Amino acid sequence: MLIRRAEPADSTTLSALACRMWEHDPQELAAEFDQLTTSPEAACFLAYCGDVPVGFAQCQLRHDYVEGTTTSPVGFLEGVYVDEAHQRRGIARCLIAECEDWARSMGCTEFASDCEIDNQASLAFHLAAGFQETGRTIWFAKKL
Repeated sequence: MLIRRAEPADSTTLSALACRMWEHDPQELAAEFDQLTTSPEAACFLAYCGDVPVGFAQCQLRHDYVEGTTTSPVGFLEGVYVDEAHQRRGIARCLIAECEDWARSMGCTEFASDCEIDNQASLAFHLAAGFQETGRTIWFAKKL
């Protein structure tokens, strides 16, 4: 397995992997990843088995308040995905470790993430990856 930092040329690959996790337009995601891979406040990493991309992680600096943290900026895991056939091999943890190393290099002393309140698989993964739950939130909105 190889993990490397993604570059703008990897935007389509990142988008293809991200679309397996998030329901978004692939072209819009590719454009977003093109910006993220050039941003000094973000990093994306790709995991390969041989020459096949099997996972990715996206992290950024958050300067706003992040639940359960006391410093700013905070490194924030925006998303991590590994193809089902390659799960439970430590790939996601290795991707997160790359994100944490990047956050440290950016001067962060805290690293955070979130998940949907009803996503039990994500909650279990985060806890197993060393995160501690710091709170639960349900957001509300209505059209005016």
